[in-house]
Amino acid sequence: MLIRVDREARNLPDPRPAVCRRRHFRNGLVGFNCPIMEGNLRFVHLRVSSEYSLLQGAVRLKELPALCRKNSMPAVAVTDRNNMFGALEFSTGAAAEGIQPIHGCVFSMHSGDRPEGQAVVPDSAPLVLLAKDEAGYANLLKLNSLLYVSGDRTLPMLHFGDLKDRSDGLICLSGGSEGPVGRLVGTGRIELAEELLRELAGLFPDRLYVELQRHAIEGSELSDGQVRAESGLVELAYRNGLPLVATNDVHFPTRDLFRAHDAMMCIAEGAYVEQQTGRRRLTPEHCFKSQDEMSELFGDLPEALESTVEIARRCSFCTRGRAPILPKFADNEAEEMCRQAREGLEQRLKSMELSASAEEYRNRLEYELGVIVKMGFAGYFLIVADFVKWARSVDIPVGAGRGSGAGSLVAF
Repeated sequence: MLIRVDREARNLPDPRPAVCRRRHFRNGLVGFNCPIMEGNLRFVHLRVSSEYSLLQGAVRLKELPALCRKNSMPAVAVTDRNNMFGALEFSTGAAAEGIQPIHGCVFSMHSGDRPEGQAVVPDSAPLVLLAKDEAGYANLLKLNSLLYVSGDRTLPMLHFGDLKDRSDGLICLSGGSEGPVGRLVGTGRIELAEELLRELAGLFPDRLYVELQRHAIEGSELSDGQVRAESGLVELAYRNGLPLVATNDVHFPTRDLFRAHDAMMCIAEGAYVEQQTGRRRLTPEHCFKSQDEMSELFGDLPEALESTVEIARRCSFCTRGRAPILPKFADNEAEEMCRQAREGLEQRLKSMELSASAEEYRNRLEYELGVIVKMGFAGYFLIVADFVKWARSVDIPVGAGRGSGAGSLVAF
């Protein structure tokens, strides 16, 4: 049997009137015929790993809107771990199909800056951050950059201190049993778990949700670790007046894709499918479950399901595509490109064996320059040339490239 919360046996108050607050947020759900105000919507997926998750998830962004429509979900969050490579494609594609995109990311949290240097949280404990508005999206981008440019870390990770000035506009999910708080609870360090939970509540006031997940490992059984962690997380949430939220850690669309996804994870880790230890394993339950399945799974905690709809209402930001914005290389880019190309050709003519007359080279150059200027690509050519010149100046090999631009006399 799956774990069920028995409030009377554990002498716990029913927190739903206080925890699942019926706050009147502006409805961020767009363009989908699923009237959530009438109570038809019971659950929204807030943790989905896409094809952009670097061999962790396998949900194709082009197929995600159809999955949502099939399951009558007007919104969905994509939360690839430590990257947002698919954010723009997800946003524009989902919005075009009438699905509200929720931008998020699962960040690997490090514990090196905990009080007194005590590493109380294991490395790579996941924390989920979702953008509720434009400020939150900007902070997601800043934190993603910080993962890879801060310090000399061998693996991308954030410290809790990194969140201090970058939490505005972000909703935080605690990460479930594998998250920073959940791992402390699972190992019996309740006081440290509560201290960390309160710290997160301070960083994300009125925007922190205690996340619960139930991924059965055999039939309908949860692991002992999941049961122990969930029990402690629920008690901490009630004691601190924090809302619960139910998620399913989606890595593939349907259960029948579990084995294929398991093989993909082996490729990512250099492991074998038959290998029993030393590699990460998921379950067939890490699929895109329906509202009915999630309602059955969390039937004893309806407030945790309701929180997913509440969060979807709070998240109303949708990034849009736009034309590339290139830096201005010169006051008159066409004139500067022509000058550099003509001077470069004269130097080439003095140092190479010609296969045609010098005049033919000059005529061809002027023809190419005219085409490039007419197409508005002068600035682009100057920027690429600057990269190539710098690379060669520091002995970085640069290939010839491909296409008509790379093969042009102007580029030469």
